[in-house]
Parts: sequence; C-alpha cells; structure tokens
Amino acid sequence: MIYIKKFIDKISSMEGRQGRDIVMTLDEARALRDDITFLLLDKVEANKNNQQDQDVIQVELKGGKW
Repeated sequence: MIYIKKFIDKISSMEGRQGRDIVMTLDEARALRDDITFLLLDKVEANKNNQQDQDVIQVELKGGKW
C-alpha cells in the first residue's frame, strides 16, 4: 500500500500547486495497479468468508406429544 500512499501524496502536492497533470513512471503505475488489485482481491475474499459465516440453516424439530 506504499504506492497508494505515494499517489495520494502526489495528488495533494499537485492540488497545492494548482497543477493539472500527474506524471508517473511505468514502474510506479504498475506498482499502484498491483496495490489496488491486492486490496480488491482481499475485499472479495473477506466478503466470501462473511457470506459463508452468515449462511446458517436453522432447523426446528417438534416432537408433539411424545
């Protein structure tokens, strides 16, 4: 997540200077893509785990007058 923080810092810096363009090297862009992809995959996995935990089947058996 280092590259996401660097990207946010670049945006903040450019806003302070009234800049319009952000320039990134290809390596920086790839690393940012990888960080974003990692976060999205982590979120998907967390959602899958939560759904599995929430899939509860409740069964109620009544014996009547046994």
